[in-house]
Amino acid sequence: MATEINLFIQFGYNKENKPVMGVFAKRTHDIVALDRCFLQNEENENIAKDVFNFCVEKNIMPYNEQTKTGLIRHIMVRSGYKTGEVMVILILKNSKFPHEVELIKLLTCKYPQIKTIVKNINEKETNVILGRQNEVLYGNGYIYDKLGKYTFKISPLSFYQVNPIQTEVLYNAAINAADLTGKETIFDLYCGIGTIGIFASEKAKQVYGIEVVEQAIEDAKENASINNLQNTNFMVGEVEKILPELAQKHQADVVFIDPPRKGSDAKTLETILQIEPKKIIYISCNPATLARDVEILEEKYNLEQVQPVDMFPYTSHVECCSVLKLKESIDK
Repeated sequence: MATEINLFIQFGYNKENKPVMGVFAKRTHDIVALDRCFLQNEENENIAKDVFNFCVEKNIMPYNEQTKTGLIRHIMVRSGYKTGEVMVILILKNSKFPHEVELIKLLTCKYPQIKTIVKNINEKETNVILGRQNEVLYGNGYIYDKLGKYTFKISPLSFYQVNPIQTEVLYNAAINAADLTGKETIFDLYCGIGTIGIFASEKAKQVYGIEVVEQAIEDAKENASINNLQNTNFMVGEVEKILPELAQKHQADVVFIDPPRKGSDAKTLETILQIEPKKIIYISCNPATLARDVEILEEKYNLEQVQPVDMFPYTSHVECCSVLKLKESIDK
């Protein structure tokens, strides 16, 4: 069963120096040609193939990391699992994309569910896939999807879990683990477009979310408005800088933390230890950095529960929802 709604495909060259689309071999930038991935939405794959074939036909060359020539780096296709809306993102070395009007017509006629097409410009020599500059070619530059009873706006730079079925399982596990009564103030760290905080808002007094990606915070605020929420507040900035300022104004009863694979930074963990929320709900996609961070938090917290959630079927990766409770000797 296809579960993933976000498709990343690399464009590059094979060993015969012919254009190819696929995925990077493990720990390399050698591209393994990919014709079908059974975890992926087949329609998203077909869109990517049509873009690749169009580029080959029009002699629009993939970017070559060795020679620093060529244009197209990757294609990203995002789809709303429940809405069916599709976003196509062309990730380019520069903004000059030949025949773009022709490509737009081809895609939108063949796939009417495509609501927006975006050029993303990444001029840097980096492992980061997306650049910071977006140019909307078609539509409004975003799509919508639903998780549970909530509607979410998704933009090109916004983080959104790739497995919508298991995402609801994960978020419900996190909210249930927090054991909210409606009186709690919640800090939602690395909040993205506000998904966890919005899920928790129904059972909380107030939710404060922090995220470094400005577009994600704009989406989070709009998502709160779309869902008619009055008890959420989302702030843009680095968590390690914003959290101490927020903690001076508000006392958190529960902290939700969902950092990237590298885990949290030391300053954020230090601040959490200083403000002493009663509970920490730590969601992690990397058990190694989760274990590292929990070891630091165990200075004041007991690890009470770790619930694995299989977000990535048929792979070695797993998401974990962990519950840490303030030790009774220092619980206020």
